[in-house]
Amino acid sequence: MRELTYYVACSVDGFIAHTDGSHDGFSQDGEYLADLFSSFPETVPSHLRDVMGVHSENKSFDIVLMGRKTYEIGLRDGVTSPYSHMKQYVFSRTMQNSLDEGVRLVSENAIELVTALKNETGKSIWLCGGANLAATLFENCLVDQLILKINPFLMGSGIPLFSEAIQQSALELTNSKIYGNGVVMLYYRVK
Repeated sequence: MRELTYYVACSVDGFIAHTDGSHDGFSQDGEYLADLFSSFPETVPSHLRDVMGVHSENKSFDIVLMGRKTYEIGLRDGVTSPYSHMKQYVFSRTMQNSLDEGVRLVSENAIELVTALKNETGKSIWLCGGANLAATLFENCLVDQLILKINPFLMGSGIPLFSEAIQQSALELTNSKIYGNGVVMLYYRVK
């Protein structure tokens, strides 16, 4: 059975992006990124892997889930298949068609699909973004682990980790790491 991990960068005040979807303020420190890319090479978008010198096989994830707004970040640059080295699912109620044959568009029955994916064998599933999708999956008890890359700045407003209030949930800290640039990486298991 696969686990679903919400692996995402956020500001200290819990925002994953600015209101317009931009990511100004998040760390671009070389040492920090090199460690992340070594630990989670599959999280580097396909079109950037050669540029960033990332050639490792997928270590943790072989499926990626994205909300429409997360997917559209790459679309602005013409990237229709951001993680071609994994199975890709984009969740949207407004997109009519997938823009790439390697990206499956999901417009209904999200819970059923994610439950079926979790019941398969393979590596873990990466929820890479989408505050709406994260809230839905968390409320339906489908998120097994949170890995938060907490960046040392306050965004003030933006897109939160979860788009709406979720139920209070106990988390167990399973690992942590502090980088020299002030980023704190926290690994939590959902109890």
